[in-house]
Amino acid sequence: MDSTQWPSEWARAALPGAVLALVGDEDAYGYLIAQRLAAAGFGTIKGSTLYPLLARLEHDGSLASTWQDGAGGPGRKYYSITESGRRTLDEHRAAWADFTARTMTVLGDKKESR
Repeated sequence: MDSTQWPSEWARAALPGAVLALVGDEDAYGYLIAQRLAAAGFGTIKGSTLYPLLARLEHDGSLASTWQDGAGGPGRKYYSITESGRRTLDEHRAAWADFTARTMTVLGDKKESR
């Protein structure tokens, strides 16, 4: 299955952790985050999905933002991860690893065990 064809529910579940991880690597503005998600195989993430998520992550203290002047264009809102966001990301990574391991226990190829 092409990664851009994953069920939207899967992408929505992974998106908060993916955004924190990407912004944890380097501060970024919304459109750049969307481009990085697409490059990572998430497909096209619409603004109507991404920007409310960024607002929630900022509201809960996982992200902070600053406005920076654009080079010859409008300013952009850059997001950076906070210490709280790094802890949240670490927790998300551990929980995701546990979830996927348990899921694969159920979904694993049963033919191999016969």
